[in-house]
Amino acid sequence: MTKIAHISCVMIVKNAEATLQPVLKALEFFEDVVLYSNNSTDRSDAIANSFSNVKLIQGDFLGFGPTKNRAAQYAKNEWILSLDADEVLSPTFIQNLATLQLNKQTIYSILRTNYYKKQEIKHCWGDDIIPRLYNRCVTRFTDKQVHEKIMTDTFATEMLQGSVKHYPYATISDFIVKLDRYSSIFAEDNKGKKSSSPSKAFFNALFSFTKTYIFKRGFLDGYAGLVIAFSHMATNFYKYIKLYELNQDAKERV
Repeated sequence: MTKIAHISCVMIVKNAEATLQPVLKALEFFEDVVLYSNNSTDRSDAIANSFSNVKLIQGDFLGFGPTKNRAAQYAKNEWILSLDADEVLSPTFIQNLATLQLNKQTIYSILRTNYYKKQEIKHCWGDDIIPRLYNRCVTRFTDKQVHEKIMTDTFATEMLQGSVKHYPYATISDFIVKLDRYSSIFAEDNKGKKSSSPSKAFFNALFSFTKTYIFKRGFLDGYAGLVIAFSHMATNFYKYIKLYELNQDAKERV
């Protein structure tokens, strides 16, 4: 396969040793891969250093949007393919990307299939279509701490051929670690901006479980569906109860 020299692949990483090896192996045809590591304590950095096309950068986590924008600054190309450290590109995707004629006024999206362990999750998550390839001279990620997105206003969008496999959780402990991290970031990002209450936390959590497990038919995903639905419920509960606590603490200090 022809080497891809005009697109830089950029990802931010923290303790991703469970998935990083196959992720980087799939990127061996990219000449420039930037891995921005924020205080990883596992073997992530060692894995990155074992690939000659990977540029390992150490830096602090500033929130997802700002950190992705900072990581992109270390790329040698204008065109940035933004990936997560648990996403494995298919050979078909890479082959088609190598021959694609890119347009600066277009944002390119990828089709992502989601897995828990080796099981494809078809109901709780389903497939995603996500903008991921952009020219950093004309656009960037938003500065949101969570749920960051590439700014797509005024740009055309085009679907890339092929797909990426997403392996966000390898164990139940991964759900617990991520829900704590994401809920804390959400609360910090929204303190003083959004109101919350114990009842809001409870009913958001209840709706989240019902939506995932019943309305989206997560029960058809079996055991994994129950784990995912409960995780969504817990994440939403802690997002809003942490926000409530931070707002209350701020009022008491006034």
